[in-house]
Amino acid sequence: MTVENQSISAVVITKNETANIAACLESVAWADEIVVLDSGSADRTVEISRQYTSKVFVEPWRGMGAQKNRAIDLAQGPWIFQLDADERAVEGLEMEIRQAITRPEPQAYSLRRKNYYRGQWIRHCGWWPDRVVRVFLKGSARFSEEAIHASLQGPSTVGRLTHPIVHHSFKSPEDFMNRARIYACRQAEEMHHQGRRATAWTAVSHGVWSLVHTYFIRLGFLDGAAGLLISVSNFMGVFYRYMMIRDLNRNRPDDAPGRTKDTGDHR
Repeated sequence: MTVENQSISAVVITKNETANIAACLESVAWADEIVVLDSGSADRTVEISRQYTSKVFVEPWRGMGAQKNRAIDLAQGPWIFQLDADERAVEGLEMEIRQAITRPEPQAYSLRRKNYYRGQWIRHCGWWPDRVVRVFLKGSARFSEEAIHASLQGPSTVGRLTHPIVHHSFKSPEDFMNRARIYACRQAEEMHHQGRRATAWTAVSHGVWSLVHTYFIRLGFLDGAAGLLISVSNFMGVFYRYMMIRDLNRNRPDDAPGRTKDTGDHR
């Protein structure tokens, strides 16, 4: 593999990320190319992004997975390093990635993600090591098109990198609850279209299980107040989701029944 074929394109999608984008792009300044795809920010996101790269594009929002796929299509490098605007590459990651991609296989690599809440590293609640596939050979994988939390699909084998990326997630209890509501609405619509059904008991039982699973089984209590907030947020999000599905089912009683397994993770 030639040096040219080892070039890396860092790819980021944005919308109103003034508070995050500079730190994100600074952390990948070493990339051979940086591509930013904005979906109509009303703040200084685009202006700040142009201080780091000339490849800043503004296009309408397509949905999480579709937007990330479009950003990948705009990249020229054979290797893609995909980051969200509230994520950062750590020191040493560049060297590890460049060494990894000199090998003929695999064509994709996962990284551990360190999730922070108000400066606290969340070590439990299922938030660590939180492996995500973010480095891959262009053309070997595409993001799925779920309403939220699109995942990378395609690579048959995935290598593991040791250096993590840092994720500065939720900013406040209000942020947790607002996102839980937004995610619940989107997921309820998606699950309803798939023929899922729910009752009030489904909403309560799944919500309680989500809280127990996060706080006790995944040891969220060891993260203190943050662990409790995450657990309660998961309960609320799952409860809302199934209550919304119940209401949607009542409006369309002819939908086919279905089943789902839910752990209530809202990241």
